[in-house]
Amino acid sequence: MQIEYNKVLIDVKEGTAVKKLLGKEIAREEYNPIACKFNNEVKSLNYKIKHNGKLQLINLKDKDGMRIYKRGLIYIISKAFCEVYPGSLITIDYQLYNSMFCNVDNLEITDEVIKNVDKRVKEIIEQDLPIERRTMTKKEAEEFYEREKTLKGKLQLDLKEKEVVTLYYCEDYYNYFYGVLPISTGFVTNYEIEKYKNGFLIRYPNRANPDKLIDFKETPKLFSTLQDYENVHKILNVNTLYKLNKIVKDGKIEEYILLDEALHEKKIAAIADNIAQNKNVKLVAIAGPSSSGKTTFAKRLEVQLKLNGIKPVTISVDNYFVERDETPLDEQGNYDFESINAIDTKLLNNDLLKMFKGEEIEAPTFNFHTGHKEYKGNKMKLADDEILIMEGIHCLNDELTYLIPKEQKYKIYISALTVLNIDYYNRISTTDTRLIRRIVRDNQFRGYDAGHTLEMWPSVNRGEVNNIFKFQEEADAMFNSSLIYELSVLKKYAMPLLKEIPQSSSLYSEAKRLYAMLSYFENIPDEAVPSQSLLREFIGGSIFKE
Repeated sequence: MQIEYNKVLIDVKEGTAVKKLLGKEIAREEYNPIACKFNNEVKSLNYKIKHNGKLQLINLKDKDGMRIYKRGLIYIISKAFCEVYPGSLITIDYQLYNSMFCNVDNLEITDEVIKNVDKRVKEIIEQDLPIERRTMTKKEAEEFYEREKTLKGKLQLDLKEKEVVTLYYCEDYYNYFYGVLPISTGFVTNYEIEKYKNGFLIRYPNRANPDKLIDFKETPKLFSTLQDYENVHKILNVNTLYKLNKIVKDGKIEEYILLDEALHEKKIAAIADNIAQNKNVKLVAIAGPSSSGKTTFAKRLEVQLKLNGIKPVTISVDNYFVERDETPLDEQGNYDFESINAIDTKLLNNDLLKMFKGEEIEAPTFNFHTGHKEYKGNKMKLADDEILIMEGIHCLNDELTYLIPKEQKYKIYISALTVLNIDYYNRISTTDTRLIRRIVRDNQFRGYDAGHTLEMWPSVNRGEVNNIFKFQEEADAMFNSSLIYELSVLKKYAMPLLKEIPQSSSLYSEAKRLYAMLSYFENIPDEAVPSQSLLREFIGGSIFKE
């Protein structure tokens, strides 16, 4: 039997573990490998090779490697809490700046608590204890859960596609984690735990600098928005997938959909009321990452503004690109249309100032084929009871509207800030929610397959990091566009598309990960989604026609 590693064929005895086969290579790697890919599928270093294939090592500079590192760190900290404070109920809430914010429902977090837990975490890491993946048949698992009176990993029992139930053991401690874990506690070395607000932060390195921790950056507006939504869904008792699935199976989801949609409408109405109270505001600028639902949000905001006696007028940043020969280039020498320097900010600001003075302008229309602005008689003038709404990736950046006084601008940040967890230890990434939304929308309305969307996603993320996320705290208002039930609707669209990606593709591991996550959700039919819902932007049938 042979495997290919670094373009070299190696003879392998069947059943040989990757760690044993590539022990010397693992030791030589600059960034400590934490797992591997075998035939484009993420595997533990304990994976035993059973047939021919291609093998790659995964380190912390890989997206999958950093995910595994964070899972391992959460697992170790959960074990430490369990040992130092038995019965403590930890919740992994959401990601902040290179950190995970966590809560303990039945324990007050003090500096002493953090000190005691951290001491035990360091001991566990120093001991380099093995983390073992154990499986049970469904029948064995039912007996196990009856005996142990635990919910850890119990949702696996309801998954028809899964023949076994998996738990990770380290000494006597066990827990369920969605995805591969490190093979031992010694792989996790760089971290910090610190008290924060009413909980604590688990801090970890990022992929660009896996050897060091980056200073934590406060994001109070983002934190407050996340807390607000988290608290509402805790009150509704639907903050985990296990609870959501039970509601669906009990036939009670319609009420929760109405409540979730009502929460959106309440937040949009509050933003519109706030804009109306600021009599100096002439420009509402909206920005957010891909697939946040900006289009539907803007239309629903327009409705609420009209109820406040304000008539919205839309102006498009996309018509203010610089001429093609003036467009900046990226590091590869390609046109960088996402750079703020690709926008004719001087013309945009002059037009905005004229409109705010009551003057008429002729707005350009940018021809993307020729790379030139064209003037087609699109005259615009702002009346006293009208307000401009502008949406674009740079709208939170004051450099875009540098001539407009701060008091005349109202900036809104919108993103799908997911607050639903798979369970208390396994969160659902905000980025994953947006990616699934985009996979569905790209296929529904643009004819792209999932492979195209997955291939473009890293570039999309880079643009968001460079042009949106760094300005999010500049917003006057934040809107969380996530819906607690949305993945239960999107799954039937996304799963067949993800399944089309072959194992020979480098995108296979990502497709399989998303497919496996979606398979845990009970299905919710489209008919349950209201026509004004932001979710309709991705599945179709919206009352807001383009």
